[in-house]
Amino acid sequence: MQEAVSAILLIIGSAFMFIAGLGIVRMPDLFMRMSCATKASTLGVGFILLALAVHFGQFGVSSRATATIIFVVVTAPVAAHMIGRSAYIVQVPLWKNSIIDHLCDRYDRCKLELGSYAHERTDDPGGD
Repeated sequence: MQEAVSAILLIIGSAFMFIAGLGIVRMPDLFMRMSCATKASTLGVGFILLALAVHFGQFGVSSRATATIIFVVVTAPVAAHMIGRSAYIVQVPLWKNSIIDHLCDRYDRCKLELGSYAHERTDDPGGD
């Protein structure tokens, strides 16, 4: 039973890792690629490490796997956010069919070719 659960978790983790790789290849710009890769690979690594913990069933292995899962879940989104923000600031191009750029007012990056929705804001962070 333990081997079956471990195999199922490994297959699920591998499927998420495959989806992450597919997202890197198929998405049109850096920001979408990073979003795909970060979310899917975090789940993939989590399931694979969970399979490892179930397979060995020892406290030492399980605690290390759990600590690694927590570390990846906490650090991967923050790292992706920082890389994405840096890429946005150095003006890595957005996908040509992007319609709304919510950050253009904050970083002076508004582009005319984004259309009339480029300046649309849903909130007013300036407090006017």
